[in-house]
Amino acid sequence: MQIHVVQPGESLWGIGQMYNVPFETIRDANQIPEASRLVVGQTLVIPFEGRLHWVMPGESVWEISQRYGVPFDFILRLNNLPLSAVLPVGFPLYIDRPVPMKPVVDVGAYLNPDITGDESTSVVNEAGEYLTYLQLFSYQMNRDGTLTPMDDQAIINTAYENRVVPLMVITNIEDGAFSTELASAVLQDEERRNRLLDEALEIMQEKGFLGIDFDLEYVGAENREAYNEMMREARVRLDEYGYLLSSALAPKVEPGMTGDLYEGHDYAVHGELADFVFLMTYEWGYSGGPPRAVAPVDQVQRVIEYALTLIPSDKIMLGMPLYGYDWTLPFVQGETQAEAIDHQQALQLALRYNAAISFDETAQSPYFTYYDETGAQHEVWFEDARTVQAKFNMIKEYGLRGMFYWVLGWEFPQNWLLIEENFTVNKRL
Repeated sequence: MQIHVVQPGESLWGIGQMYNVPFETIRDANQIPEASRLVVGQTLVIPFEGRLHWVMPGESVWEISQRYGVPFDFILRLNNLPLSAVLPVGFPLYIDRPVPMKPVVDVGAYLNPDITGDESTSVVNEAGEYLTYLQLFSYQMNRDGTLTPMDDQAIINTAYENRVVPLMVITNIEDGAFSTELASAVLQDEERRNRLLDEALEIMQEKGFLGIDFDLEYVGAENREAYNEMMREARVRLDEYGYLLSSALAPKVEPGMTGDLYEGHDYAVHGELADFVFLMTYEWGYSGGPPRAVAPVDQVQRVIEYALTLIPSDKIMLGMPLYGYDWTLPFVQGETQAEAIDHQQALQLALRYNAAISFDETAQSPYFTYYDETGAQHEVWFEDARTVQAKFNMIKEYGLRGMFYWVLGWEFPQNWLLIEENFTVNKRL
């Protein structure tokens, strides 16, 4: 499989000819609605065994063989080239190499029925073969320690049908937002913590959940130790039934980061007590902030490297967004609210407004600008196959447990193709 970046003047048919792959195969794999129209800068995942290397000025077959770790004479035989071959610039050199054993990883994804609605079970069925865990978002805690119920039995049943482990997500959401005050009301009171765990266990046994994921955000420094204590209590209680314990952690890059989002999460304690943690490595670019990459690879790497100083690598699940944002310019702090869009919607915007897609090499993220019908300028940042592959490479390099997605329901077909190309998904059911 190969990632191809569309160049000016290229067509889907011509790209198919280049790789000797039917254009219909490329169209269907990337879910391209209009086969005759591509966006300059758009990535295509090509279902293609091996890969092609286009010869650059001054390159020799020997240099190319060293780059890819493939024997020099093997490349010559594979391409029917003589020993003394001098290749012209742009020559498509076929590079084949033994397929290594794919790393086995866990893959999780959050599902919010408020987003997917009646399509929730269909969404789980579509993604199910690529998932180890399904995190059902969310059971919201109340100030007395009880939990707001969810109508989710059909979704849980669908998870089991796809051999996906259903996890119960518990949040401190109140009036539509994460609440420090709500966290304090429950975490600081032992009786309320016990009530929450009692109710959670009752729901898990009734519905078939196999673990808890605590997604408590903006907990604040004042609740750090109380949150740690609830993790300890949960560990003991869940162990009685063989249930899993996980937590979602804010993306820290160094010790001592200030702010309610960061100070309530103790990486070391969660890393010790949880079976695994979900690193929320996204939202650098967010709806209320200025335009930038949602999950820039350079910043994601900083989070991984810091987390590894406190959390075992085989407990770290790397967060990956299935969405991007469309900002209307000029950005005004406190006023501008970007619209969340998925990969396919980003491409449709670029097509509609005839925008070429650029690529930020540092963030490993695509972006483009356009003017709408009213004359307003927009800036769009999203993720493509190059972004995903860069993060998959880090998962391999650092030996992480796997990755998870926020949130199912956003369309990003290339992501699932690349999972299949890079990994074997662990099925724990």
